[in-house]
Amino acid sequence: MNQKANDVPDGGTTRREFIKKSTLAATAVAAGTNLFKTPVYGQTQAPSPGRVIGANDRLVVAYIGVGAQGFNAHVHTQKADAAANNIVQAAVCDLSTTRQGVAKKFILDGAAAGATCDTYKDYEKILERKDIDAVTISTVDHWHARVSMAALDAGKHVYVEKPMTRYLGEAFDLYDKVKSTGKVLQVGSQGCSAIAWHKAAELIQKGQLGPLVWGQGFYPRNNPKGEWNYDIQGWCLPADLDWDKWQAPVHNKTPFSADSYFRWRKYYPYCAGLLGDLVPHRLNPLMLATGNPEFPCRVVSIGTNAIHTDKNSPNTPERDSPEHMTILAEFPSGLTLVVGASSVAGKAPGFAIYGQHASINIGGSGERLELIPEKDFSEDVDLLTLDGLTPTESIPAHEQNWFECIRSNKEPNAGITLGTKAQTVISLAEMSQRLKVACLFDEKTRKISTGNGKEYGINEFEAITYGTLKIS
Repeated sequence: MNQKANDVPDGGTTRREFIKKSTLAATAVAAGTNLFKTPVYGQTQAPSPGRVIGANDRLVVAYIGVGAQGFNAHVHTQKADAAANNIVQAAVCDLSTTRQGVAKKFILDGAAAGATCDTYKDYEKILERKDIDAVTISTVDHWHARVSMAALDAGKHVYVEKPMTRYLGEAFDLYDKVKSTGKVLQVGSQGCSAIAWHKAAELIQKGQLGPLVWGQGFYPRNNPKGEWNYDIQGWCLPADLDWDKWQAPVHNKTPFSADSYFRWRKYYPYCAGLLGDLVPHRLNPLMLATGNPEFPCRVVSIGTNAIHTDKNSPNTPERDSPEHMTILAEFPSGLTLVVGASSVAGKAPGFAIYGQHASINIGGSGERLELIPEKDFSEDVDLLTLDGLTPTESIPAHEQNWFECIRSNKEPNAGITLGTKAQTVISLAEMSQRLKVACLFDEKTRKISTGNGKEYGINEFEAITYGTLKIS
């Protein structure tokens, strides 16, 4: 796929003419795969094949987790685009009876006569239904892997919100399950369906940037009352939801806590904080844009809690996770990525990828792409500007891509290969921050170490998971 600067493309077109006439169509990113073999949960039942879906078949979709994100994002957008995507919304599942009812009422409001939407508290009941083809999973992070695994075993296609999994071992296990079942999994990093990233990948694959050097992306927020300190609703009582099941996978189980239920992104037992919520929106598209996403070979991360914004919100504990994060990730090709996220600083530089021959700037919402040659390579690379591109964070576009890939049996824009590699960066970044070490990773053995094996010796350690650390 790599093209030298002076190569002449097909049809006799010159290199300069080729660049100027490049189409805006997104190109499929050919990413290498790596088979993982060690399961997290042990042996499971033989996967169900599920229904064979034709190109024009209507898809029957269910929703597991219809809290703020699952309801406002996916139930809403998929209802609005149900006809265009040829889907029917058949069932919702949530541990909260109130949230079940709200989602069901919304789905059936204005629906055709005879339409139904069943509600469930146990996701296993949804997966038992043979008529359901696909599930959208928007649970709390520590349930992502378990529900996704069970759905794939039941023959369902999966859209799982980011982060793909809570811990690294779960990501490897989920990769294996997708490959063994042949089902389509999309990670909810919707920026990956914006055309700018695919156009960047096309230019990079054609050698327009030369060897890649580094890239950057930041997600800034600045909430003086503390990010994720959502209002606690009066209906949230032990009688309304299954608290024991909600926190079942975690190590630090607590009595019922409405604060933990609504503000779970602040606390390590349930989420990696900024790493789980904001970082995937920048990291995953940046990795896709390289044209050949890699596993990292070294990750260093620093997080700070210097502002203490939670003190401005009464009756809530301070967060476990940082208010500001910076990740530095190195890849085997020599590329390094700097990815940051903040809940206490609202300004940040834009997206960029720098190569030896040229750089690519991508607008803050992915609406603009600029290819800018380095001075000494200006005769080999043309300046290129593309405006009016699809915005980065389009949930409907990302869902449409998932539905199309279910019908075509293709890997979606944020599929399991990219998802596993990005989750490796995220999980190593959490370990680096919490253990205060640089994490070296060997993709062939999946071993993590803190030394280089030469001067200082290898200091291997296991990936953290539920119960590894005091707060988990």
